[in-house]
Amino acid sequence: MREQFLTALRSYYMGHIAKHKINILNLMMNSVGVAEHPDHMETINKEVSSLAQYDENLQMLDKYFNEE
Repeated sequence: MREQFLTALRSYYMGHIAKHKINILNLMMNSVGVAEHPDHMETINKEVSSLAQYDENLQMLDKYFNEE
């Protein structure tokens, strides 16, 4: 059961990392004006912050719960 939780959490974190990476790439490559996101730099900054949080969570999970 423990491994299933760890696997699920890793998948959850990696999925969110992938989502935020593609959002950042999309904003950088297709920077057309979007009504809800007029400030591209601020929007990208928020995406980077979210990506960093999930990346840190993944690192902490592996650091403290990865059996060797």
